[in-house]
Amino acid sequence: MLETRALNPSLGVEVTHVEDPLDDNLIAHCVEALKWRGVLLIRGLHLDDEQQIAFSAKLGEVVSVRGKQIFTVSLDPSKNPSAEYLRGTFHWHLDGTTDDDVPIKATTLTARHVATVGGGTEFASTFAGYENLPEQDRKRYERLRVVHSFAAAQLRAKPDPSAKELAGWRSLPEHEMSLVWRRRDGRRSLVIGATADRIVGMAPDESRALLDELEEWCTQERFRHTHDWQVGDLVVWDNTGILHRALPYDRSSERTLHRTTIVGDEAFG
Repeated sequence: MLETRALNPSLGVEVTHVEDPLDDNLIAHCVEALKWRGVLLIRGLHLDDEQQIAFSAKLGEVVSVRGKQIFTVSLDPSKNPSAEYLRGTFHWHLDGTTDDDVPIKATTLTARHVATVGGGTEFASTFAGYENLPEQDRKRYERLRVVHSFAAAQLRAKPDPSAKELAGWRSLPEHEMSLVWRRRDGRRSLVIGATADRIVGMAPDESRALLDELEEWCTQERFRHTHDWQVGDLVVWDNTGILHRALPYDRSSERTLHRTTIVGDEAFG
């Protein structure tokens, strides 16, 4: 029989005694966990790519990029041609804030190889962060809008880029949205993280200070969970309200995760 335990008072559920990863009862647990707890962990599930895609498809439509539904997360360029851009994942972020009005709904990761030292993944709830703000702050933030950009995230990872690199980053479109995401189910969360470049109409120093303050607030220990990977682990999270980041590890490490992403169904707003 499936059993669950909380990973943190504010977020996360670990499910144990899983026999069939495609069992409807397990999927129902996953859907509820993602909605109300944000992060789901199943230790030692050892899904292969076909099984991970099938599991993901139970949660929604799986994103396909150039005909592939599995993305390899590795700092080894021979395994991942986009390895250079993974530097940005060492900072708190939500995926999709610079791309589309509708961000991806959820992400799954399966561990194939783990780092000897470091390489964990941290998660923090922007639902819990918003809900625990003082009432006067919630009212103030409701009217603010934030510009997100690819350049903002890359500058955190590499603050001294070449002129060519910077021009390339800044050539990509920016995306403006509300700081507070008003969900169709009535809940609220904050859309912040490394891509949050500036608050519209606010002085640059004041804008940066507020964005940094909100990120620090949402990622404090009571709203945060750190996952230390073991080979075979499956982790799934709600990308729309859970900030995440990789913890540092040696660039020569064999750490390799396989990722799927689930198509979103609710626009920022």
